[in-house]
Order: sequence, then C-alpha cells, then structure tokens
Amino acid sequence: MTGKLVNLLGKKVITASAGLGSVVQMVMSSVFWLFHAKIEWRQTFIQCMRIGVNSLPVTILTSCFTGMVLALQTGSTMKSIFNEPLFVGSIVSFALVKELSPVLTAYVIAGRAGAAITAEIGTMEVTDQIDALYTLGTNPIRFLVIPRYIASIIMIPLLTVFASFCGVLGGFLVAVLKLDVANETFYSDIFTYMRVTDFMHGFIKSFLFAFMIATVSCYMGLTTRGGAEGVGKSTTRAVVVSMVMILVIDYFASAALIAIGI
Repeated sequence: MTGKLVNLLGKKVITASAGLGSVVQMVMSSVFWLFHAKIEWRQTFIQCMRIGVNSLPVTILTSCFTGMVLALQTGSTMKSIFNEPLFVGSIVSFALVKELSPVLTAYVIAGRAGAAITAEIGTMEVTDQIDALYTLGTNPIRFLVIPRYIASIIMIPLLTVFASFCGVLGGFLVAVLKLDVANETFYSDIFTYMRVTDFMHGFIKSFLFAFMIATVSCYMGLTTRGGAEGVGKSTTRAVVVSMVMILVIDYFASAALIAIGI
C-alpha cells in the first residue's frame, strides 16, 4: 500500500515538474523570439481588441456593482456602529484600487479572454494547423503566443484602471444617493489618505496577472490533445488554474509590495 502511494506521488511530482519545465521553455522561447524576430503587429492589434476592448463592458459592469455593494455594506456597518457612514470613500477606494479591481479584472479576463485563447490555440493544435505553421516556416510562438502576451500585458492593466475608476464611481453614487454622504466628504476621504503608491500597488499586480493568464492560456492551448473533447478540457483547466494562480500571486505580490513600502 505504501509502495503504491509513493509510486503515485512520484508520478505526480514528475508530471508536474515536466509541465513546469515546458512552461518555462515556452516563456524563454517567447522572450527569445520577441527580440530576434519581427513582431506580428496585426495579430497583436486583433488580440488587443479581443482581450481589452471586447472585455470592457463586462469589466465596467462588474467593478461598478462591486463598488456599489461595497459602499452599501460599509456605510450600513458604520451606521450601526457609529451612527454615521464614516470613511466610506476611503474604504471603497482603497479596497478597489489595491485589491478588488486588479483581482476581479483578472478573473473576468481569465474567464472570458483566457478561455478563448486556450480554445483557439487548442483547436489549431488538434486540427494540425500548428504543424502546418512549422511546415510553412512560421514559428507558432512568434505568430500565436507573443501577440497574446503583448496584448494581455497592455490591455489588462488598462482595464484595471477603468475598473478602479468605475468602482469608485459606483461607490460614490451609493454613498451620496443612498447613505446621504456629502460629495465633499467622499472626495476628502479619498484624496486625504490615498497616495500614488496605493494606486501603484494594484497596478503592478495587474501586470503579474496579465503575464500569468497569457502563460497559462497559451500553454494549455499548445498542449491540447484529444480532439474536441480535449479542447473543452484544456479550456476548463486553463480557467481553473488561472483563477487559483491569481489568488496565489495576489498574496505573495501583496506581501512583497507591502514589504518594500508600496
């Protein structure tokens, strides 16, 4: 029994190590071709539209209602404790800018654009289109992966900024219209306590999330096997792994940024 358990554990460790090595190899190959080949700007622009522009409505909607419910819960709690909705602006803005906007935006992109990236590349893999690219002398990393890396790293931080603004705006509307907080009080709560480093805290994390989502989505697509069923499994796996990794990276990135004073 113990031997079987050790054998199973060893196989899992070997499989995980091989997968990690393949991911590192893909990333290193992407870095190499980024500086040694012409960038496919047309593909990059298309991916910017798919990842960023097409995801903007759902990102704004998600962040806006997150800010609204956060302001409502914060104001109600403060009223029950202090009989006044104190520091609603500060709590809403800090929570959104430093934590909720980067994480929720990354979740939206992972579930929407990340799944689409995996499904698209995975379909090309199982239908031998990637082998055809090799035959035509086109490197799949340069043509498929690098444009998605560039688009993700550009668009996800921009979406995070939009999400922060819309979330704070949603919180402002609830604070003013529902909780009777004065406009000046809400603004003062934000600008008195928030610094540029607080904004940079969430903004820096959005770059890490973007890199991770692009890496996981492209890798899952390139390693898809088993036809249409395999594409579905790879897409599901990519979304699940991305969402888990977002939370893992969020903690360690937050701890590192707090340690250096950001």
